[in-house]
Amino acid sequence: MSLNVIDLIKGQLGPALVSQAASQFGESESGISKAIGGLLPAVVGGLANNADNPGVVDAITKASSSGILGNLLGGSSSNPIITTLLSSLFGDKVGGLVNSIASFSGISNNSAGSLLNLVTGATVGTVGKYAADNNLGASGISGLLNDQKGIISSLLPAGLSLASFGLGAENWFGQAKETVSSVTSTAKDNIAEGVATARENVTDGAREIREQFENNNNNQGGGSIWKWLLPLLLLIAAGYFLWKQCEKKQTTTTMTSTSDSTGTHTDTASATTSTPATTATPAAKTDENIDLNGVMLKGYKGGMEDQMISFLKSGGYKNAADDAVLKEKWYDFDHVNFKMGSSTELEAGSQGQMENLVAILKAFPDSKIKIGGYTDKTGNEASNVKLSQARADFIKAALAKAGVGAQVLGAEGYGSKFAKVDAKASDAERAADRKMSVRFAK
Repeated sequence: MSLNVIDLIKGQLGPALVSQAASQFGESESGISKAIGGLLPAVVGGLANNADNPGVVDAITKASSSGILGNLLGGSSSNPIITTLLSSLFGDKVGGLVNSIASFSGISNNSAGSLLNLVTGATVGTVGKYAADNNLGASGISGLLNDQKGIISSLLPAGLSLASFGLGAENWFGQAKETVSSVTSTAKDNIAEGVATARENVTDGAREIREQFENNNNNQGGGSIWKWLLPLLLLIAAGYFLWKQCEKKQTTTTMTSTSDSTGTHTDTASATTSTPATTATPAAKTDENIDLNGVMLKGYKGGMEDQMISFLKSGGYKNAADDAVLKEKWYDFDHVNFKMGSSTELEAGSQGQMENLVAILKAFPDSKIKIGGYTDKTGNEASNVKLSQARADFIKAALAKAGVGAQVLGAEGYGSKFAKVDAKASDAERAADRKMSVRFAK
């Protein structure tokens, strides 16, 4: 199965970056998330369409050592690699792409343009890093990008299409237009066959009814009520048979045409019944003031800080007899996320919640905590445990450096021991299992 590079890139575009981008651009987190969801397939599609372009491959190679991933929000807009690359990928279509994304997500054109640079930087940076880590040369990068052509169109969110960007699918994905035309032609043939069958059924049914009525009229001398009722009944029967047969054929056509032989979603002849595959946009969360004994912390209502403070204020920790009472309740970090594959680098926006945790511990100096690290079910379990342990240790060390180390009783990496999402699920679904958490301890 071909590698889906979008799953790799999403690691650079997590909740922390979405939150920081929303704050920097003055937009809602839901709007930023929605825009990224539309831009990412478009950018990867542009790269796939230019997989054999030496300039594009060279830009990806340079991106791995340019530091793009380390400063996506600050450096993407002015990076010459990104500016030149966008011109190569989209030419004069860049404006149309930005306008479409802005309209789709409800953000300004300026914000959409900045996000296009950001997503492009994350894309070439991630692909470049993957290529460097796996010793892929120019031909290897081209092959990797070419592999993406079969999946991009199915990843566009509902309401967006390559046509809405001014980018013809037939120009991007070779046989896509022929595939749609073939499906449409087949659907038309099936419907025509259904109509023909319905007509035959109506004719046969009408003949039987007419013969029965004629026999009755002959036996009864004719001139009865059947002279005017018979045409009416025939008309009703004809309409019923025609409606049922056409309905059956159209339903069958729609159901059997929504997937091609590779399992990739394609457009069908019936646009109203075809729903492109998409990832639901998470409900928007807005930072609010969380009261910590008169000091206001920025956090989500019902988020980690809010729950921990409420528990401490209620006396729940003080009244807990031992650790057994506390160990069942973990509080997941909302903002603290590590960069892909790293145990020493946090994503942008993580520091704020780390500072909030320090403030909570200092406000309640008698409280003690334990740190937990978790991974999803993919990969080698021994490596998962090692990575999650290193991440838990990193947070413990950071808290110690901030002066609350005595209140951290332990840090443990659990790997995928408590993961719930199947390893074959999408990266977005598996993200729920990749987390850092904290619980109170005694």
